[in-house]
Amino acid sequence: MKEIKFDGRYPSVDDLRNHAIKKIPKFAFEYLDGGCNNDVNLIKNTKEIRDVELIPSYLDQHLGSDMKTELFGHTYDAPFGIAPVGLQGLMWPNAPEILAKSAFEHNIPFILSTVTTSSIEKIGEITQGKAWFQLYYPAKEEVRQDILDRAWAAGYRVLVILCDVPTFGFRPRDIRNGLAMPPKMSLSNIIQILKRPEWAIKTLKYGQPNFQTLKPYMPKNLDLAQLGKFMDDTFSGRLTQERIKPIREKWKGKLVLKGVANEKDAKSAIALGLDGLIVSNHGGRQLDAGESTLMPMKRIAQLYGDQIKVMMDSGLREGPDIARCMASGSQFTFLGRSFMYGVAALGEKGGDHTISLLKVQLQQIMDQCGCAKTADLKNHLKL
Repeated sequence: MKEIKFDGRYPSVDDLRNHAIKKIPKFAFEYLDGGCNNDVNLIKNTKEIRDVELIPSYLDQHLGSDMKTELFGHTYDAPFGIAPVGLQGLMWPNAPEILAKSAFEHNIPFILSTVTTSSIEKIGEITQGKAWFQLYYPAKEEVRQDILDRAWAAGYRVLVILCDVPTFGFRPRDIRNGLAMPPKMSLSNIIQILKRPEWAIKTLKYGQPNFQTLKPYMPKNLDLAQLGKFMDDTFSGRLTQERIKPIREKWKGKLVLKGVANEKDAKSAIALGLDGLIVSNHGGRQLDAGESTLMPMKRIAQLYGDQIKVMMDSGLREGPDIARCMASGSQFTFLGRSFMYGVAALGEKGGDHTISLLKVQLQQIMDQCGCAKTADLKNHLKL
């Protein structure tokens, strides 16, 4: 078990966020920090989680708390993992490698996104095949199958398929910043980079970020306009039941559907033979007029929690948020921005610091409530 030790100068995720603002260019921070449209759903996600109250237990005997949580035949050291995040290397150079290594050492799951900046093979090597892989649905069957073959060969045994991106979210900050991959070198963006010399130097060291997993399928020397067309042509958007069926037939490991936001889709996932759901609204980055993640998760967990693993992401920031979601019915949780704030703020030490911080926070909540294990948190939910 990895020693739990964090930097006392940054004892909260808000501290990490405030430091991250000073470390990375504005266009990269706004991509990480923002939601879509007017950020209504982004704000609501965290607010409604934090409206959940827990009831402590002080006079009953309590011999200690154990955060270990079994999921898909593996016992993790904590009931949370690192959610998939696109363009991680844009926000901090080498970020996916840093976070994957920390996740492996702390024995929690790391989910690699198709559109982040490290390859299936590299993360598989770092995690000894213990990582999960998130698939954006490719339009071409040969590309889809090759990606799945690569993931299996690299040791991945949990595949996460994404259903909440039938269209890309409307994100005003990114439009204003001209965000692309690589970012457009407008005068404003160049000035932002010059103000962040450590980020610039490390970017030179590790190379310009790009879509490493997709490189074998991309024509060489794409300009920005061609890259956009390639992405539109490669990913056909809406993930239907008919598109899930052949993936279920071919993938021999655990199959998880991410982006579920209603009971109907959850019921369909069970009928298709999936192993788990991640109730999610993409961190509030897709549908500003939608529900917070907590609300559908509670309903889905109540209806189907005994038939399929119900997990969630979106809106969780700190250890108490993990406890609130577990108490509300989630069997496991994932955080994205918290870990990216950590690595942007502290670089190579950011992953270890953030995981350790969340573990300490969650342990304190469990001890206050008198929970011997994470499954006991539901017994302390204030109804």
